[in-house]
Amino acid sequence: MHLLVTRKQRIAENVVALTLSDPDGRPLPAWTPGAHVDIALEPGLSRQYSLTGGEDSGVWRVAVLRVPAGRGSRYLHDMVAPGSVLRIDGPRNDFPLVPARRYVFIAGGIGITPILPMVSQAERSGAQWQLYYGGRRRASMAFLDELARYGDRVHVYPEDEQGLLPLAAALCGAEDGTQVYCCGPEPLLNAVRQRVDEQPGSTVHFERFRPAGPATGEAFEVRLAQSGRTLKVPPDKSILEVVEEAGVEVLSSCRTGTCGTCETAVLEGIPDHRDDVLSADERASGDAMMICTSRSLTPYLSLDL
Repeated sequence: MHLLVTRKQRIAENVVALTLSDPDGRPLPAWTPGAHVDIALEPGLSRQYSLTGGEDSGVWRVAVLRVPAGRGSRYLHDMVAPGSVLRIDGPRNDFPLVPARRYVFIAGGIGITPILPMVSQAERSGAQWQLYYGGRRRASMAFLDELARYGDRVHVYPEDEQGLLPLAAALCGAEDGTQVYCCGPEPLLNAVRQRVDEQPGSTVHFERFRPAGPATGEAFEVRLAQSGRTLKVPPDKSILEVVEEAGVEVLSSCRTGTCGTCETAVLEGIPDHRDDVLSADERASGDAMMICTSRSLTPYLSLDL
């Protein structure tokens, strides 16, 4: 679809928000917290951006951090203005908000974008929740004005004033059933993963700026137990790609190891887990793997496919 940029607003240092609407005034497709859209910027260039508002007003909003080496962010910052028309695909949601009684939200920098509508939904549902939001400087942190209405449930940590996010305090006492949602740079996500693995009892959901780890590595073989076929997985392809090329249909969605759709039972061999879905205990058991990103620590894997 083609959408009109109706507003462009600087909301933080190097961050702009774009409001999008249908040029003919038609309602836009419904979306849920965690959803993103693909914006086509120029021939051969498309980027994903989380929807971060407008769900109640018939418009969409995305926020874009200017990245010095980022072609997509430079284009949206420098070339797009109110009145511009952008080609949009979506929305799709690989980071959905699971209904729960208690949430802990953790955001780093522009990672606040998918978290903001989650906070709004949690508030409307009457759930208990806390948000821990970190950034380099207060001036660089988007949506602080919108978050202020939630009072002391929002904990803001500009690094130059208060240091890094206090993950021990954020996750301390997380009860069974607590849903932890985290989006931000790689070091933050790794630290949250380690903390949750050391303190089981909650379930963590991640959205990364890029996949957790490349699906590339050493070549190995995978046996499809249901058909008896053996396929070679080369260094530059994932198991999912090889299986699909062989004509085997597998449910998949994110292809980045974050949604769990392609989870597959492992019958023999030791997986090299590169996902953000399985817990430490589940990884250690070796009973299942996400074949979109994970590989093998042994020369051979047998999968229930």
